[in-house]
Amino acid sequence: MDAYQALEKLIAGNKRYVTERYAKPDIGYKKRLELVQGQQPFAVILGCSDSRIPPEIIFDQGLGDLFVVRTAGQVVDSVVLGSLEYAVEHLAVRLILILGHQDCGAVKAALTGTQASLHLCSILQAIVPAIESARNCTGELLPNAIRANIDFNIDKLKSASPVLGKAISAKGLQIIGAIHNIHDGNVNFDYV
Repeated sequence: MDAYQALEKLIAGNKRYVTERYAKPDIGYKKRLELVQGQQPFAVILGCSDSRIPPEIIFDQGLGDLFVVRTAGQVVDSVVLGSLEYAVEHLAVRLILILGHQDCGAVKAALTGTQASLHLCSILQAIVPAIESARNCTGELLPNAIRANIDFNIDKLKSASPVLGKAISAKGLQIIGAIHNIHDGNVNFDYV
């Protein structure tokens, strides 16, 4: 499946989720047995760990459909990069979606300079460059910082990984961003 077909599938799934016309994704015994042989996800979702936005649910997908990596604030580190590279190289996924969401606690904490433990501090520090970029934008700082954090991570994936860079130019990999509206459930792919 190419990136555009994968994106259409995500958009259709989110519409089903928002309208509560679920496709009833297959999560039963037969599907689990089928997946023992291997997985063939059609998209990678790099999302925030926030419990309100589980990708399989907000995109109305079943077992084996999505390769999901979640960190607070969808922060990218070497483990995340390795996971994404695996999905692209070994599972032939052609779409990586970086999924942010309204009212992100990690971005808020980075904005306010919240005191944090060593490990939480590393997450917040990873978000700071996006916040600094957002300070130059017109409008509210938090929504701008959430958008900037997504864009910062898209750029990071494109520049920090030769594997992903090669897949973009040679295999049609697309890396895009979106924002989940926690109030109405919609995912906005045109967030800029």
